[in-house]
Amino acid sequence: MFECFRDGAGEILKRPDYLADFGRFYESDISLLAKIERGQTFKEQGSPSWDAFASGDWAGALRLIEAGRDSVAAYFQGCARRGLAFRRLRIVEFPVAPYLQWEMNSFRLRSELGEEIRVLDAREIADLERAEPLPEVVVLGNSVMYAVIYDEELKGAGARRFTDSERIATTLTEFESLYRKGEEFSEFFEREIAPLGPPTVR
Repeated sequence: MFECFRDGAGEILKRPDYLADFGRFYESDISLLAKIERGQTFKEQGSPSWDAFASGDWAGALRLIEAGRDSVAAYFQGCARRGLAFRRLRIVEFPVAPYLQWEMNSFRLRSELGEEIRVLDAREIADLERAEPLPEVVVLGNSVMYAVIYDEELKGAGARRFTDSERIATTLTEFESLYRKGEEFSEFFEREIAPLGPPTVR
């Protein structure tokens, strides 16, 4: 699965070019935004809630997530009006990393407001990762897909871009196969995340 992303294939875009390219396709006539997220920790540029989490202010991080409710609701209302589904598959390792605990609280809000999120235990894809981990994939309809690139500090640095229609169709089929195996987000959150105390940030 996801063989087309191996060996560094795709057109390399630096972060500003990736964001501009993504925005152009996002505003086009697409009906699906699909994401696979595999990494267990990242640095979220421009997120006040992540900044609070990273500084050890867990209560503040949660407050800031909730403070964004209106803007997140408006975003997903806009998605619904244009017939755009946002579907995310989050791969999770155990024990849950502090970053993932923060991210899952952010996802809880997004899930409540319209994002379709499922969670898959990394052990379920061990046979697919014998050579290397699954890529971080973003697919925009049938138009374009990206393998997101991160720098040594785990900040988003750009992406590898693909526009071949056959590759995109294959990737969407592979995505849906894994997505169906995933657990509904709310069930996962209540069992695995809600009982956790504040994470320890190192």
